[in-house]
Amino acid sequence: MRKEIFHIVMIKPTHYDADGYPIQWLRSVMPSNTLASINGLLLDCIDRQVLGPGVEFRTQTLDETNTRIRPDRIIRQIRRDGGRAFILFVGVQTNQFPRAVDLAQPFLAAGLPVAIGGFHVSGCRAMLKEQPSEIVAARAQGISMFAGELEDGRLDEVLRDAWAGALKPDYDYLNDLPSLEGQPIPFLDRDTVGGTSANYTSFDLGRGCPYQCSFCTIINVQGRKSRFRTPDDLEEIIRANLAQDVFKFFVTDDDLARNRNWESLFDRLIHLKEVEGLDIRLTIQVDMLCHKIDGFIDKACRAGVERVFMGLENINPDNLLEANKRQNKITEYRAMIQKWREFGCTIIAGYILGFPHDTYDSIQRDIRIVQEELPIDLLEFFILTPLPGSADHKKLAEDGVWMDPDPNKYDAAQRVTHHGKMTDSEWEQAYHDAWFTYYTPEHIERIGRRSLAQKNKGINLDEVTEFFSAYSLERVHPLESGLFRRRHRRDRRAGLPLENSLTFYPRYWGGSAVSVLRLAWRIWRANRLQKRLEADPKRYDYRDLATTPPEAGETASLALFQETTGGQKAVQREQVIVKAREKAVAVPSLR
Repeated sequence: MRKEIFHIVMIKPTHYDADGYPIQWLRSVMPSNTLASINGLLLDCIDRQVLGPGVEFRTQTLDETNTRIRPDRIIRQIRRDGGRAFILFVGVQTNQFPRAVDLAQPFLAAGLPVAIGGFHVSGCRAMLKEQPSEIVAARAQGISMFAGELEDGRLDEVLRDAWAGALKPDYDYLNDLPSLEGQPIPFLDRDTVGGTSANYTSFDLGRGCPYQCSFCTIINVQGRKSRFRTPDDLEEIIRANLAQDVFKFFVTDDDLARNRNWESLFDRLIHLKEVEGLDIRLTIQVDMLCHKIDGFIDKACRAGVERVFMGLENINPDNLLEANKRQNKITEYRAMIQKWREFGCTIIAGYILGFPHDTYDSIQRDIRIVQEELPIDLLEFFILTPLPGSADHKKLAEDGVWMDPDPNKYDAAQRVTHHGKMTDSEWEQAYHDAWFTYYTPEHIERIGRRSLAQKNKGINLDEVTEFFSAYSLERVHPLESGLFRRRHRRDRRAGLPLENSLTFYPRYWGGSAVSVLRLAWRIWRANRLQKRLEADPKRYDYRDLATTPPEAGETASLALFQETTGGQKAVQREQVIVKAREKAVAVPSLR
């Protein structure tokens, strides 16, 4: 018997730049974990024949950050092959929602069922009494909305409904978060992974977070009770990817250090590396107190961790308190970062601009303090953004405070509300200038010297140059960057005019050529500097304030602790704790 065909097209959309063109590259930087997770679930559904043995699945997995989406071609292919179809827009963040809706229009016009899921739909459903107008309008067009997670058989239900032509307007699983143990593993094939510049793929080992940061959406979408995969799940993920020659992984857990099973997970990876000799390289995210966990950093690095992202967020404790990020202790920053550097890891930190106590001048001052006193390799800047799904967004919405009505701007790199101490232009200028304040030629050389003094691994200056150039040349955040920017004249945002080809193409190709040449020049200079530093016979002796181990009593001289009232109070609290410990040791035992 001839099987009936069911086309499943999974699309991870990008978002529009300031000119209305999708941000897209020949090769992008960040892999999509949501795309990998849902693809893995779909492969499991196919293996289990959830629609019966008479249905043949034909799937496409498309990441728009590195792949042009042509709905007309997809529709023609579906019509040519026959059968039914289902279009899923997965992992859609707030800034990607307008693009997802625009891409959905041709599919809707062709009579194909469409669903959108991701943090925008889930965050709005979790935190708002009334859904925003863009979701209401999309639902009215016939687009189904999915909130929550698709594990534990939820995808089975959605596929059956789509196959029967009976998709529900809404699927809401936010109050029933599934266990991750033994679930189908996240997986992308080699062709899809090849769309990233470094051939990275991604997976999660846990979801949920115990902290209560007011700007975070994760705690309200994935919950504050953490759920974890098992070491067996992890090994299956690693072996499946190594079988297709993919060995670089970005672990998307917001804070892997809070995974109570971290040691057994690392032990499994250590066995695969040290006993079986497998090549495994990891990038992970941790909090600023993970060095307090006995053995965590040592085993992480033995397990293959080479790059570590940490949520520094700010060095003013008053700002951190306002954001309810109480877990960050600035008195621990230097010791924690230096501990990772002892193992040769590259340190990447996120820094948020626009907390209540920030001013233009204080931001510039704080960035210079970070340069001098914290040995961070790559510092990336974000604008404090009330993302739908966060407590910040909910409060502003309930208080009737103005927020920009365009979801496309909610990418944490554009201002979408007003600030209490800075004008709109000051806040925007502070973000722009932050990149150039941190990545000066002098500081880039200092990063190189610090890295070489580590003697092992570390970061190369061409990577630092490429990272900074994403913003300075292309005006995009490095996490949204890639290799060679692509623009297509007919892909412009709905509502904006189609540009004349006689002006569009000369400007596009001319601008691209200039950017490529400028980047090549910068990398050439970075390589020259790298070679000069490597030739220095005293390169291993280099020390500066940031790389010098903390000493007792040094807080009196560090700007990190003295430039803000919160920093001074943090030091005072630490001194009280130290004295209490010393007193406890000095008191003889009553036994």
